[in-house]
Amino acid sequence: MSTAIMMERFAAGTTTTATPAAPTTVPANWCVVPRCKMTFEKCAGGFKIHCKCDDSVAAATLQNLCNMLASGLCSCCCTWNGMVMCNVNLCCGNCTCEATKDGVCISCCSGDQRCCDMLQACCEALSCCCESGCCCYVCFNGTPCCCCC
Repeated sequence: MSTAIMMERFAAGTTTTATPAAPTTVPANWCVVPRCKMTFEKCAGGFKIHCKCDDSVAAATLQNLCNMLASGLCSCCCTWNGMVMCNVNLCCGNCTCEATKDGVCISCCSGDQRCCDMLQACCEALSCCCESGCCCYVCFNGTPCCCCC
């Protein structure tokens, strides 16, 4: 897969001890996620994230990852030069993921007007970050499933 990015993940809840029998560092946990183009679009009740891949292998990988992980909390993290600029947990909406011909479309919507307003504000913030050159990662249950840079 030529359009992928490898990123380091840290195991949640791991600790290290400085005893001779135990290692002093936590081994790295790596995952490879498809690189795609993300667009953010407001819709009735919330917003949609369109993730489009350039090649069919990356699109199939993205679709499989989302199919396995999509039943949990969806979040987005935008970084600028390795520093987190914006981290959005979409817990106030119902997020669904559906396959498209070249990737996925993630819809985050709510029937509550205040939650809808928050979701649409998140859409504006994420869109601004990506348009300004940030890298954006979409995660389900804290596991990255795609990124755009």
